[in-house]
Amino acid sequence: MQAIDPRSHTLVAALWPTIVEQSAMQKAMRATVLAIVGSLLIWAAAKIQVPFYPVPMTMQTFVVLSIGMAYGWRLGAATVLLYLAEGAMGLPVFVGTPEKGIGFAYMMGSTGGYLVGFAIAAAATGWLAERGWDRNILTTALAMLVGNVLIYGPGLLWLGILFGWDKPIIEWGLTPFVLGDLTKLVLAAALLPAAWKLLGRHRS
Repeated sequence: MQAIDPRSHTLVAALWPTIVEQSAMQKAMRATVLAIVGSLLIWAAAKIQVPFYPVPMTMQTFVVLSIGMAYGWRLGAATVLLYLAEGAMGLPVFVGTPEKGIGFAYMMGSTGGYLVGFAIAAAATGWLAERGWDRNILTTALAMLVGNVLIYGPGLLWLGILFGWDKPIIEWGLTPFVLGDLTKLVLAAALLPAAWKLLGRHRS
């Protein structure tokens, strides 16, 4: 009987556990598949707009933070970095691409700080999830809130550097998106703990 890796403490690790006896190549292949699938999900989420008030909402931050929590900090951050690398190579993976530009030119524009924040936030929410924060509604909501702060921090900082702090940076880069992000936070707080409960029932 094969022994499950005792480090299976994230949702994805519980659903697709690594086996202690697996070779390094097999574990690397598993991580590669997960990272590619995750990067494609972030790409898809960037392209889907949901009618919302006061601006249309994409599910991109929801997917980024959920991947961080489901994958754990290392694989979550690696997945977002893969997504950013795809964009840097010129693939139209970002919101508004290719219409608003592609590659590094796009990444150095107004959304550049938020893209950096994606990787930081995925790592942070993954780190929290590895410590059980994705198992109940309250801590999942708090983890998602931390993730959102870590996305908006670099995003607003870069907007200020790019356009000047005399401009209405908060009104441009934060206020229109708060209601949508709170909605996504509530959704994640409901879904992730529910997934753990379903997994527990399936195994019992």
